[in-house]
Amino acid sequence: MKPFKIFVINPGSTSTKLALFEDEKCCFETCINHFAPELLKFSCINDQLPLRMRDVEKFLSDNHTDLSDLDVVVARGGGAYSMEGGVYTVDRKLIEDTKAAKGGLHHPSNLGVQMAEIIHNEYGGRMLTVNPPIVDELCDLARVTGIAGVYRKAKMHVLNLKETAIHHASVMGRRYEDCNFVVCHIDGGISVTAHEHGRIIDANDASGGDGPFTPTRTGGIAVTDLIDYCRGKDLDDVMRTCIEAGGFVSHFGTSDSDRIHAMVEEGDKKATLVWNAMIYQIIKYIGAMSTALGGHVDAILLSGRLLRFPDMAEKISEKCGWIAPVVSYPGEFEQEALANGALRVLRGEEEAKTYTGLPVWSGFDD
Repeated sequence: MKPFKIFVINPGSTSTKLALFEDEKCCFETCINHFAPELLKFSCINDQLPLRMRDVEKFLSDNHTDLSDLDVVVARGGGAYSMEGGVYTVDRKLIEDTKAAKGGLHHPSNLGVQMAEIIHNEYGGRMLTVNPPIVDELCDLARVTGIAGVYRKAKMHVLNLKETAIHHASVMGRRYEDCNFVVCHIDGGISVTAHEHGRIIDANDASGGDGPFTPTRTGGIAVTDLIDYCRGKDLDDVMRTCIEAGGFVSHFGTSDSDRIHAMVEEGDKKATLVWNAMIYQIIKYIGAMSTALGGHVDAILLSGRLLRFPDMAEKISEKCGWIAPVVSYPGEFEQEALANGALRVLRGEEEAKTYTGLPVWSGFDD
């Protein structure tokens, strides 16, 4: 039987990752880097679309990549209204709401479904997206804050988090929907999440700066301390500090984790303190998410590029191993997650959902 041909598009801040799969086999995978100063010339993310597509089409042409008889183009999703986890058909409503960032997420992932439409118009095939970053499956208790009308949001690395959990469940010989996991994505952004029977019931708002501090984000700070810090400062500058220029950038002027870890290895006291404090905060959030699961945790799963430093997993295992087995998956599963989601739909193992154009949660009834 002819294998399914799946083209993957995954736009990031300064790159677009592409892959071509035939069933589970990855025929090629590449990362097209876009010159950051050139991207900064655009007033908004959507204006980057022609540049990125030009680079994609040049890559396909230069490498004689044949996308004829394409079964599906699957793209990383972006900031439409919140939705449940799963695989979604990309239609006009989803494209328009993503382009308009209806879910409040302004990130290059918003270009994914727009790029998929261009490829679809040229080569045909179905259009799908898998577990976009605005997936919202939080339990009600996780939403409430101490300010009436202000609710915690779900914005995290859903694509990689869920795929890591799905993969590990299969390693255990079980279904994701039958397991409880604490799953962490540890990279420039850090997500620590509680997965209960196939749903992410609690998580830090990673893109909002909540949770552990990261190479670029401040992490959770006492409200009174933040207010004091804001006095006399431009609020847009404070926002950039919280989500772009916090963490390592604030302490060292760089988000380069290789450079910071090299300082740790050389015995630099400040670098050692800050690096270990970041790990310590991850450990505390893992503990919190394990209690959200009532202590019924099948495994603690670690993923992300910061796991290339062995002490990251070692320290987390040392402090959290009593809760559940700690398993490390360095790197990320994003390309595989997109391809595998599409493949499940193509094989009839999962039904593609339809985007409703309404957020899955918009407040509590009075």
